[in-house]
Amino acid sequence: MTQRDVTKLARTTAAAVMLVLLAAVWRHYQPPNRNIAFPAGEIRIGVDGSYPPFAFDEAGNLAGLDIELGEAIAGEIGLPVRYVNISFYGLYDALITGEVDLLIAALRVDPARTNAARYTEPYFDDGLVLVSAPGNRPISADALSGVAIAYEFASRADSRIRRWESDGHVIARMPYELSTYALDALRLGQADAALVDAISLRLYARERREWQYQHQFVSREPYAIAVRIDRDEAFKLVDRALSTLKESGEVARIVAKWF
Repeated sequence: MTQRDVTKLARTTAAAVMLVLLAAVWRHYQPPNRNIAFPAGEIRIGVDGSYPPFAFDEAGNLAGLDIELGEAIAGEIGLPVRYVNISFYGLYDALITGEVDLLIAALRVDPARTNAARYTEPYFDDGLVLVSAPGNRPISADALSGVAIAYEFASRADSRIRRWESDGHVIARMPYELSTYALDALRLGQADAALVDAISLRLYARERREWQYQHQFVSREPYAIAVRIDRDEAFKLVDRALSTLKESGEVARIVAKWF
């Protein structure tokens, strides 16, 4: 074989390898197939219609944050949506058996479920927030000794305060029956701070528009959309649609509307 033949063979081999690589890249990055993702021509979304303001019955129709988010995602993908109202404890069974294509039901990301479900990026955070009066320097979670903190007894906030105390903070505990009462204590100047979940704070503030406060998250509880683990095309479409809606500000608008 001449040097020219060797050079020609090398070029041919390199070109073939390049074509194989390009084909692999194309397969990896090609847009998800909507027909494969949702063969019924619609997106069946499992919801829990007993959890306002995320989903609830309003004059015979489902309404709420999760419902509006589902409509926005379906609109972004370009398919009609059909909601399936399921009790909370039956949601994952409906997803696994194929009764629904995805779940939008105020679901916390559950590591124990990741063998059967895949979660999108979060669309809401119900973590604990440390709330204090405006105008003063925000109360820091690193300097709580001597701070009077109102909270709901036997709640996540209670567990967090016990953890802080085990770390050496000497906290003036102010337990209440409900998070609402804890926030009342802060608003009325009876406590230095209140530790509540983000949903409780949002609902409380919505009813008291004149009330001013400042807050900081001390833990994270992300809510996300769940898709069955083997529905890769559906997951890509839904996650991409959610990302687009977050970037455009539409998700923030929906959350603000219901809170």
